[in-house]
Amino acid sequence: MATSRRELLKLSGIAAASLLVSTRSYAAWTPSPRYPDPRIVALDDSFRGYILSSAKVEQIATGFRWAEGPVWFGDSRMLLWSDIPNNAIMRWDEITGETRVFRQPSSFANGHARDRQGRLISCEHDTRRITRTEYDGSITILADKFDGKPFNSPNDIAVKSDGSIWFTDPPFGIAGFYEGHKAAPELPQNVYRLDPESRELSVVSGDVRGPNGICFSPDEKTLYVVESRATPNRLILAWDVEGNTLKNKRVHIDCGNGTADGIACDVDGNLWCGWGMGSEELDGVRVFTTQGKAMGMIHLPERCSNLCFGGASRNRLFMASSTSIYSLYVNTQGAALL
Repeated sequence: MATSRRELLKLSGIAAASLLVSTRSYAAWTPSPRYPDPRIVALDDSFRGYILSSAKVEQIATGFRWAEGPVWFGDSRMLLWSDIPNNAIMRWDEITGETRVFRQPSSFANGHARDRQGRLISCEHDTRRITRTEYDGSITILADKFDGKPFNSPNDIAVKSDGSIWFTDPPFGIAGFYEGHKAAPELPQNVYRLDPESRELSVVSGDVRGPNGICFSPDEKTLYVVESRATPNRLILAWDVEGNTLKNKRVHIDCGNGTADGIACDVDGNLWCGWGMGSEELDGVRVFTTQGKAMGMIHLPERCSNLCFGGASRNRLFMASSTSIYSLYVNTQGAALL
């Protein structure tokens, strides 16, 4: 499998796009002169065990319009993410620190994940579909409609250990021309499950207002989804996963005056959430216990839209935050597929 994954990283099918390298200059960013970094705040004593006293928040790339959907490729030590309004997928190289275009146009891609074979799985706003990038760089359409009608604009995605693909489908990408193209929704705002073999598509939840970020607990017994159009506050919902279905829907977190977006779990089941609402107090990443209690905050100068764990030991948190990508080494690891 390792060899095949390395072949994916060559991606000969997008070599032409890769020639359009765009090394981004860093915007004004002042890292903390002190350890521990005062931007990392324990809201509960339980968070102190997750903080590394000699690790700081780093800005590793900047100059984008709206950074989203980061995904880590450990095989080549690279991070990919979407710059949605620029219709591009970007790549950061951990070895050289260089940032370049990975694919452009990207069909206004948003969220990404990797499947069990290490291939890139993407949500595309403009084409309103879920795709897979093959080892040779070609693109396979996995799903683009339900009941004969086009999706709204697939937003975020998670791959379960059985290979099934779970994704959210709000209409955000068809609301105008900034992150896709304007169109009328033809389907409800569903959460879907796609079987990797049969390509059978099923609605696992059809009653989420603005389904957004999505992830599984480490044991895959719980699915979390951000309800971004809930009122009066944005919510993070939870369900019990029973086979291919969801049961026992409940509110896991009421976001209050904050704005949850992309989410990820660590190996202990804590939920790390892209957070913010345009203020120094709220912008960054908020961390919650398995019981939904706020335990920590990573303050950033920009709202964080999405995040993922990566690095050689899955202990480096990558945060896609408006115009920049930030990283922080933490004293835990991202949840791995079973």
